[in-house]
Amino acid sequence: MVLFRHVPFLKAVFLYTISAFGGPQGHLGMMMKTFVDGRRDVTKEELMEYLAFCQLLPGATSTQTLTLIGYKRGGVPLAILTLIIWILPASILMSVFSFLVYYVNTYHVSLNIFAFVQPMAVGFIAFAAFKMYKISIKSTITYVIMMVGLFATYFLFKTPWVFPILIILGGVVTNFSDKRIPQKENIRPKQIKWTNIWLFVLLFLIVGFLSELARRNDWENKRAFNFTENVYRFGSLVFGGGDVLMPMMYEQYVVRKKTQYMTKEEYLTGWGLVRAIPGPVFSVASYTGGMILRDKGREMQVVGCIIGCIGIFLPSALLVLFFYPVWHNLKKYVIVFRALEGINAVVVGIMWAAFLYLLKDISISAFNTVSFINFFVIIGTFILLTFTKIRSPYIVFGCLILGLLI
Repeated sequence: MVLFRHVPFLKAVFLYTISAFGGPQGHLGMMMKTFVDGRRDVTKEELMEYLAFCQLLPGATSTQTLTLIGYKRGGVPLAILTLIIWILPASILMSVFSFLVYYVNTYHVSLNIFAFVQPMAVGFIAFAAFKMYKISIKSTITYVIMMVGLFATYFLFKTPWVFPILIILGGVVTNFSDKRIPQKENIRPKQIKWTNIWLFVLLFLIVGFLSELARRNDWENKRAFNFTENVYRFGSLVFGGGDVLMPMMYEQYVVRKKTQYMTKEEYLTGWGLVRAIPGPVFSVASYTGGMILRDKGREMQVVGCIIGCIGIFLPSALLVLFFYPVWHNLKKYVIVFRALEGINAVVVGIMWAAFLYLLKDISISAFNTVSFINFFVIIGTFILLTFTKIRSPYIVFGCLILGLLI
């Protein structure tokens, strides 16, 4: 079977998955260390392009970016395997937490092992932003675009439309120059799979119809149908990642009277846990599904976890696998070629903004032991990634051990 030759790649994906702490901002630095510097599955320029393109789409950006790396390596089959390996560990862990959350809250289970995960993630972000800066910022206009992207993103970090709007504007600005034209090499067109977009739309309509039917007829398991529609809609429409998904779910399942299935403490516990484990932040949907259906029995709680996992990630996968071939085929046109320069500059600005935004929530200036260690972890992570060949999983495990010991 032809997929057997991709076993080393899939092994690398798994190792990346179980060490990818820090949310989508931290994931990129680890992705670069693993798939660009380590295995050379993609070039730095390709990774920048994937990231910029995925910022234009709704859904889980780091998940879509990793899916595209698999797509580049082995087409749709490998992209699907890559996606499954990426989402399963975190989704399984979050599903288990939906059964154990009572003990986490009641007995105040210590999570000190994750104490230095956030400063480590900030170090990964700094590494990725520094590397991308050297690749993409080569002129005055790209520097200006980067700075505008940095400040706009920093002050509007939780505004869902800021990312696609900035990326589109960046692409427009660099089209005012007529100096850059595509190289005269033929870009081999990729076949567009129309099935993906039709399936996306069809599923959107079906889950919405069944949810409304279940509500009107008061079906016994209507809550499961309603939750399916909710997570599929979230996965289809959320721009900005977990920071935007969090308030949407909070309003749906904690604030709204008719669907108030969780307490504030239970909800925030889930979001605290998902940021402490490796993998995609959107895997919190598995926890949410388990919590929503927990009073319907163990079997239905498991069903809720499965619905959350599939419902939140499926739209992202369908959208990225449909639109990327379209984007790829358009790159030969001068307007898109020029736009890439501005788009990449915006992405670098977004990365620096993420670095500053997360840094403000970390204690590094309190002149105590924790602040000193946080500062050491950030700087140490950046130095190890930039100047050594130490693989990112070893850095992650080192920070986990540090949290356990201190």
